[in-house]
Amino acid sequence: MLSQYPDWAQFLAKKYLSRTLNQFILHGNVHDLVSVGQESDRRFLRLKTFLSEEFFGARDIVIFYDRSSGIYFRDQESQKDFNRAIAGRDSLTGTDYSKKLPKDPVGAFSVLEQYFRIRLDQKKSIALIVDYAETITPANEAGSTGTEDRNALVYLMKWAHDPLFLASDFTTVLLTENLSDLNRSLVQNPYTSSLKISLPFEEDRLTYLEQFSREHNFEEISVVPIHVAAQMTAGLGFLKLKAILSNAVENSETITYSSLTKIKKELIESEAYGLIEFIPSNSSLDAVAGHTNVKRHLRSAVQALKNGRRDVLPMGYLVCGPVGTGKTFLVTSFAGEVGVPMVKLKNFRSQWQGVTEGNLEKILSLLKAMSPVAVMIDEADAYLGDRSASGDSGVSSRVFSQIATAMSDTSNRGRIIWFLMTARPDLMPIDLKRQGRAEEHISLFPPDTEEERTELFEVMKKKTGLNLQEDYIPKVIKKGQNVYSGADMEAALTRAKFRAASENAESVSAELIDEVFEDFIPPTYPEEVELQTLVAVIECTSKSLLPERFRKMDREKILNRIEELKLRIR
Repeated sequence: MLSQYPDWAQFLAKKYLSRTLNQFILHGNVHDLVSVGQESDRRFLRLKTFLSEEFFGARDIVIFYDRSSGIYFRDQESQKDFNRAIAGRDSLTGTDYSKKLPKDPVGAFSVLEQYFRIRLDQKKSIALIVDYAETITPANEAGSTGTEDRNALVYLMKWAHDPLFLASDFTTVLLTENLSDLNRSLVQNPYTSSLKISLPFEEDRLTYLEQFSREHNFEEISVVPIHVAAQMTAGLGFLKLKAILSNAVENSETITYSSLTKIKKELIESEAYGLIEFIPSNSSLDAVAGHTNVKRHLRSAVQALKNGRRDVLPMGYLVCGPVGTGKTFLVTSFAGEVGVPMVKLKNFRSQWQGVTEGNLEKILSLLKAMSPVAVMIDEADAYLGDRSASGDSGVSSRVFSQIATAMSDTSNRGRIIWFLMTARPDLMPIDLKRQGRAEEHISLFPPDTEEERTELFEVMKKKTGLNLQEDYIPKVIKKGQNVYSGADMEAALTRAKFRAASENAESVSAELIDEVFEDFIPPTYPEEVELQTLVAVIECTSKSLLPERFRKMDREKILNRIEELKLRIR
């Protein structure tokens, strides 16, 4: 019987049958469908339907509660039984609960407790399912918790260890999307067990699509093969899949590769409340100018992934280097070459208590379900904070701990690839840079050789749409008189286009391009750029990835110069 249930339900049953626990928190994908039954007879039920009719189907009484609907019952018999049981209380206290039940948590729980004790004494089996539990015992600091929240919390914690409730066939199930939205005292209560319901895996999505295809021929509404569709919909729940399929059937819209990718992107971004953003990764590493050794190194990782060797990949990369060296473009090009989606974490921090941690929990769950996926965090030194951050009731330190834990989860190796990008890696906490998290430290620098400078010029010429009258490389580029980053090169070429347009010329002459480069002064700050360059040299974890001029530099002298620059810049 249990084998027909998902893993979390089997675990819940075993925990309950141990007779040591009767209160469970289900979190994660709690508003989706649940897959029940064997392959030949698979059904997909709403979670509350599954709990009340399947999992607790043999219970005498199943009761639901949420703030909006109040108390309601699985069937009319349970409703009538409840009315009979509390009729005596109504006559003694002058209340009328048998006709109108209180909706507030404290009032509802008070009535329910009296009912539970009456029926448990009569050896009845009971299950209570509390939806949107975070609205009843929210994650507040102890000093800011209201009287109602505290009283509701007391009821739940009391039921979890009351001898009568433990000895009887009684279970409380609390439903919430994010575990961090719940009061920490409840979550950490030794008499309460937390179980996560994950988004469907690929084989689950394939089973759902195959069942759908038995009623509506999948091949008639999709040019995407069914097994490919199961792969491409990573990160979507059954209800989202149902929405895509229903739209195709009802509106006669054929599912294509591009439409499925677009719909998935929109659904996941909305599911994450706009907290993540898909980054287009249409280019490959071929589009990256310079950085020859770095590209060769990353292509080895691409090949390992394509060969199915996720186990040899680093958990994450720290990409550093002076501003304008193309860190973001390199990372997105890597994702494009390997063929995995690239997402960027947006601002998930909130002024409200507990919301920040809940947002991040939601993001991390989605990332795990979307794997393989690359995650880009720009300006990581400022974005992630550190473990010792204070002044915000510990939110920053808890956020740091959540991300650090996710980055070091070895089950995600090769599935979630982290890219932390910064011009100042020295400001990042060691916890994130250590082995087991951002293991590979890659440093990028402005082009060092004539070949790299020429390559960068050609790429930026194409990017800016510069129309040269002849095939020509500016003199300063050939000679290497000045150091130009990709951003500097793009700015200079844009200036050349501007000069040509102001003279009503359709193209740029060799004389004009030389003149512009002779005149162009990159808006750099020498000491800041030197500091960013030197900390990138020190941070790099592979000598072969460094330009030749940095490989033999004395590290002690570099460290001394870094400290000197830090003092001067302050």
